[in-house]
Amino acid sequence: MGEGLELVRLEAVEPNRRGHHPGVFGLANGLARAGFLTLEDQVWWRRNNDWCDAAYLDPSGVDPLVYDRDVNPGAKAWFRASATPLVAKAREYGALLDRYGVACAERHTRDPGRVVYEDDVQVVAVPRPVG
Repeated sequence: MGEGLELVRLEAVEPNRRGHHPGVFGLANGLARAGFLTLEDQVWWRRNNDWCDAAYLDPSGVDPLVYDRDVNPGAKAWFRASATPLVAKAREYGALLDRYGVACAERHTRDPGRVVYEDDVQVVAVPRPVG
């Protein structure tokens, strides 16, 4: 990864039971699978997930171990700030989550940790240990 490239991530403010902060796509998928979305939002979610699947590679489709908890513990996806359509789409998912009371935060970094996957729009990295 080029040094100094800005990365963006939208994630849950509150950690889950494993202490991780899931990203907006995972959070929205969880709401949809649990049946919490209205019909209108369910249709929006399905249409936009299909759009994302067609437009961008799923890192786990390229490397099935990219999110493996043993191999890459705590791995997180970050979007390159230059990937403006993808960042805008993530913000739309954040607005969806906000309607359901799921608080999200937008994070920015130039050092996501140990990079385990990257392509032209995203980076998956294992955060550096704290301390």
